[in-house]
Amino acid sequence: MLPVPSQLPKSFPRSGAPTNGITSPITTPGQRNSYSRIGPKLKSSSSRPKPYPSRLALVPSTLRPLCFAGEHLYKWQPLQSRSSRHATSSVAEADLQHVTDILSHAYADGTLETYGSGLLAFHCFCDSRGVPEAHRAPASPDLLSAFLAALAGNYAGKTLDGYLAGVRPWHIIHGVTWAPNKSECDALVRAAITLQPQTATKKRRLPYTVDIITILLSHLDPAIPLDASVGSCLTTGYYSCARLGELTVKTLSSFDPSKHVKRSDVREETDANGLVMTVLGLPVTKSKQTGEDIFYSAQNDSTDPRRSFANHLRINAPPLGSHLFSYKHKGVHRPLTKTAFITRIHKAFKAAKLDPLQGHGIRIGATLFYLLRGTPFDVVKTIGRWASDAFLLYLRKHAQIMAPYMQANPRLHSEFLRISMPPVRCKSSS
Repeated sequence: MLPVPSQLPKSFPRSGAPTNGITSPITTPGQRNSYSRIGPKLKSSSSRPKPYPSRLALVPSTLRPLCFAGEHLYKWQPLQSRSSRHATSSVAEADLQHVTDILSHAYADGTLETYGSGLLAFHCFCDSRGVPEAHRAPASPDLLSAFLAALAGNYAGKTLDGYLAGVRPWHIIHGVTWAPNKSECDALVRAAITLQPQTATKKRRLPYTVDIITILLSHLDPAIPLDASVGSCLTTGYYSCARLGELTVKTLSSFDPSKHVKRSDVREETDANGLVMTVLGLPVTKSKQTGEDIFYSAQNDSTDPRRSFANHLRINAPPLGSHLFSYKHKGVHRPLTKTAFITRIHKAFKAAKLDPLQGHGIRIGATLFYLLRGTPFDVVKTIGRWASDAFLLYLRKHAQIMAPYMQANPRLHSEFLRISMPPVRCKSSS
């Protein structure tokens, strides 16, 4: 996720999932509420959205009720929206609203939270400049450029790009024309990268390696429930090229069997040659709301994910319907949160006298591992479920870091450079 600027509130996690009461291929307007994104099911006062900090210049408005960041895009209404056009449209108001309800499901929960922060920043800017509601949607090219220019020099260019991206789906969901001056916005983001303060520069995400994982595992006690869970999650995530957020939960109370991987989602498959693969069926992922499979095979050293997983099952015995990496804690099974995982791994780094690496480095390191093993480029994309060639950026950034490990094998070094460096383009002589 993109960072949230210091003057904006943290993104609040959404709880609960929209129900789906489809009973017919064609739904009537009366059925549309089956698709509406409903606010969090409040279990306690701690699950309610917190008031915005006083330093925020967000003017109270009935168009923007207080809600979770992940709800901003569909609960915050523009003055003119798709539904408000029903008087001049041949389509019924209920059907127009139904379109909005359906579009609210086009983005994953994590993406909604990120975009919601961008939309909040946009409205804070508009309030500070006295921009009328009618001029915020559709936002004129000049307004969008002024918004970016106001943030440039204070935040990273990628942050600006993400905040602009948050205003776009708000327009789309509510049926408002989105027409920025793309060339100008792109230039402003590039300028922001040049002007961004040193504090806005993210720490380089170094990759995990097999050697590092071996060291970390040596500082985890496989007989301790939490350590058994963390060790299994680490090796599973590495060899399956998974995102850490796909194998952990945000909070102890946020486990949702329809969204998070469970013990019952694990199976084994054997091909015609007798090769065994462990498959994890993820119910929901960042890029696919319908879920997808990740998989790994046994390894020949202490980082073997199958051995770590077997130990986790022996020590913790998570029930079939519980979170896959649930561990025993005071007589109950506790789902493994991302915070608990990172905290325990960082303690292992400290014990090993190593600088901690970020969680995202697990997936980056796994990508490098398979490429350096000689796995074909397209196969690595399939294993890591990369929808684009975006991970090439990581490879180019980490070429010098990985070089010392590859000098003993010039062929692999040349193969790495061939994959990670852009091709040379020659002008035609004709």
